[in-house]
Amino acid sequence: MRARAAAAWLLIALIGAWVAPPPAAIAGEAVSLLDPALETRIKHLEEELRCLVCQGQSIAESDSGFAHDIRAEIVSMMRAGKSDREIIDFLVQRYGDFILFRPPVKSTTALLWAGPLILLAVGVVLMAVMILRQRRAPRPELSAEEVRRAESLLGVEEAKDKGGS
Repeated sequence: MRARAAAAWLLIALIGAWVAPPPAAIAGEAVSLLDPALETRIKHLEEELRCLVCQGQSIAESDSGFAHDIRAEIVSMMRAGKSDREIIDFLVQRYGDFILFRPPVKSTTALLWAGPLILLAVGVVLMAVMILRQRRAPRPELSAEEVRRAESLLGVEEAKDKGGS
């Protein structure tokens, strides 16, 4: 009798584990139970913040532990009544400007903003210099012997092409 009861409980536990949603789904449901306006604010902030572990992904796209921690921090701060600006300021103070996908323009981020334009300008200048050098380079003149040799080579090639066709 005892073995049957244990087997029944084991079967119930296995069915429960099989039917229960995964923990990630439960975490997603916790956020979706918030009001829609708060959900929209959370999603907007998650898209504006960079995952420092993944670096190429936003917090919204990342599945890293860091991203989960930041999401939880955002939710708790919003529930505490903090504004988006206060949350961003807190995260920048803690992690630096690199956590923002669009960091502010200031002395420490100037190269980040101007870098692509500087590289483009350097590329255009280098290309212009190379084109000008190529145009100004003297072209060697062929001697009469070299011209005859070239013509004979071309004639041989033309004869081969006509004969082979």
